[in-house]
Amino acid sequence: MDVLTFVAYGLAIALNLMIVFIGARFLLAPRAAAAGYGVPAKADGDAAYLTIKGVRDGTYGLVGLALLAFAGPAAEAWFMLVVALAPLGDTLIVLRHGGSKAVAFGVHFATAVAILITAALLFAVS
Repeated sequence: MDVLTFVAYGLAIALNLMIVFIGARFLLAPRAAAAGYGVPAKADGDAAYLTIKGVRDGTYGLVGLALLAFAGPAAEAWFMLVVALAPLGDTLIVLRHGGSKAVAFGVHFATAVAILITAALLFAVS
């Protein structure tokens, strides 16, 4: 395996595992996860939405890992291109709902950029 392939696969695996972890965090510690997301949950609600986010994120991570393992780098690259919309949307959500610009851009936008770079690398090795 050459270096580019190793880096492309390594980034894809790391990003997918990270989103599985974030999903698990929203299921197990939803209020802390929401605060880390950049928009703290309201004390009197949001439980269903926090659970939905946990399931959504966990599912995205597992689908990404399955695509990489069973369909290859090209399928994973297309998946990454599409899934980059989620952190881009998260950037706007945090900004629109009074979250910090540091979290919006330093976490969510940076994640979208990392996903797009990983997609480009996966396309290059496929």
